[in-house]
Amino acid sequence: MKNRAWVSSVSDSAQHNTQFEIQRMRFQVEELKERVSHLTQALVHLRQQPTRPSLDDLSQVIAPVTDSLDRLSERVQAHEKEREQLRALQATSAAVNSSLELDEVLRQVMDTVIELTGAERGFLMLADEESGELQVQVARNMDRETITKSSFDISRSIVDSVARSGEPVVTINAQTDPRFESQASIISYNLRSILCVPLKIRDKTTGVVYADNRIASGIFNDADRDLLAAFANQAAVAIANARLFQRTREQLADITAMKNLMDDVLASIGSGVITIDERDQVALFNRAAGQILGLPVPDTLHRPYREALSFIDGFVDAVEQVKANGSLPSVERDMELDSRPGRTSITLSFSPLRDARGRIHGVAVVVDDVSEKKRLESVRRYLPPALVDQVRDLDAAQRPQRRRMSVLFADVRGYSTIGEHMPPEELVEILNGYFTVAADAISRFNGVIDKYMGDAIMAEFNTTLNPQEDHVERAVRAALAMRDALVAYHQTLSPEQCLHFGIGVHAGESVVGNVGTHFRKDYSVIGDAVNVAKRLQELAGPGQILLSDAVYQEVQAWVTVRALGPTRVKGRQALEQVYELVE
Repeated sequence: MKNRAWVSSVSDSAQHNTQFEIQRMRFQVEELKERVSHLTQALVHLRQQPTRPSLDDLSQVIAPVTDSLDRLSERVQAHEKEREQLRALQATSAAVNSSLELDEVLRQVMDTVIELTGAERGFLMLADEESGELQVQVARNMDRETITKSSFDISRSIVDSVARSGEPVVTINAQTDPRFESQASIISYNLRSILCVPLKIRDKTTGVVYADNRIASGIFNDADRDLLAAFANQAAVAIANARLFQRTREQLADITAMKNLMDDVLASIGSGVITIDERDQVALFNRAAGQILGLPVPDTLHRPYREALSFIDGFVDAVEQVKANGSLPSVERDMELDSRPGRTSITLSFSPLRDARGRIHGVAVVVDDVSEKKRLESVRRYLPPALVDQVRDLDAAQRPQRRRMSVLFADVRGYSTIGEHMPPEELVEILNGYFTVAADAISRFNGVIDKYMGDAIMAEFNTTLNPQEDHVERAVRAALAMRDALVAYHQTLSPEQCLHFGIGVHAGESVVGNVGTHFRKDYSVIGDAVNVAKRLQELAGPGQILLSDAVYQEVQAWVTVRALGPTRVKGRQALEQVYELVE
């Protein structure tokens, strides 16, 4: 840079000295002319005739010198103009190449063209990358103002010719130039001085620069053409770089938008998503994964997965198996997490991440929390599906607590007798048919089926899973529905397969909730209400429904019963008033 500045300084000094010498010589010639004139006047005054040949010879010597000085001065001025143009070309080329903003580069190129050539207007057209059609990208005038589209009155034939041939065109006066006499646009638009050069990159024309003057002729010359062609080559590279930068930025914006969209999607979905990269580090760990596994997202990302996720039983082995074999079925794991009460059940789905060549370069894991689903599935064994969906707080509902409820026991009478002479498969089929009748009647009144005990079924009303103010009425109506349904069911059976239920119903306080160990629990009821209902069922004959006094007192307004009198119930000291439900 210092050498370039020194050379420029020396060039400026030499140019200045040349101009100074020309001015000094011009002054000396003028002074010589003036002295010859004075000498001629003096001789006339002295009435002496000057020697005409001598003076004429002297004038003839001076005249060529004057002409030579004039031509030298014109050449110096031309060189000065060219030097200034080259200096401007160098400066503007550096400015153009310093920006990667396409619009800014195009404006600078066009303004520079007008400044270097003295054009009235300038147009820069680029070939469409798909169609190849030339399209005006920027149009400017000598005041550095953008020209509106309605003023794009240019010679398209010259533009197309330059784009097609790759050769620049310059005309002093297009109106009289025989090359363009057949082009109507030149005549109709009154175009005069025209300069058009191609934009080239590695001999490929990517566009054209068009400049003109509709007022004056002789504005452009061959030097302008060559100068503009040189500038256009540099501008073409700058434009290509700017277009590449613009495409890259647009692609980056699209990628960023897609990444943001994917981040939003991954953040919003309920499943946990984990990806492990080639370095065996956690590359992606969405918010749902953190909530399910009880891990902070920032502390888990970019850590070796063997450290961050080794607490999941079999996780490391599963990842290594996917990396080796490329596939693995989903697995389910139960675990204790410090951040969550009780046991958490999760499913893990593993899949390989492959590159364009199909090579495995990572593993993706989808984590789903199925704890609630498993609990609901366990409850569906006792409740109708529609009732299960109404349970809001399953953990609280399954927590043991004391409450008043109604308990129904039903036993298939005579089942043991027919089982002595029947194949096991047929025997089970018959039993399941009777259980189906009983379960349908219990579900119709939203009872909880507690368990099946051999040929008996136990159900409760008004548990924590199915709170009911009218639980006594529901239990009695379920018993009646069960007995009535057997009438239709018997029509489908042979006489020896027609059996009946013995049913007992009691209402009282009991403890209800999950009972068992940490690895096997059942939802059940324990207490006096269960014991009494069971004893009543044992006393009932085939087709008989027995009610306790506590039940009868709440339904007596709408039932018909037959009092059996005080009866001793097993497990109780006091006698129990029992009623047979007629209808």
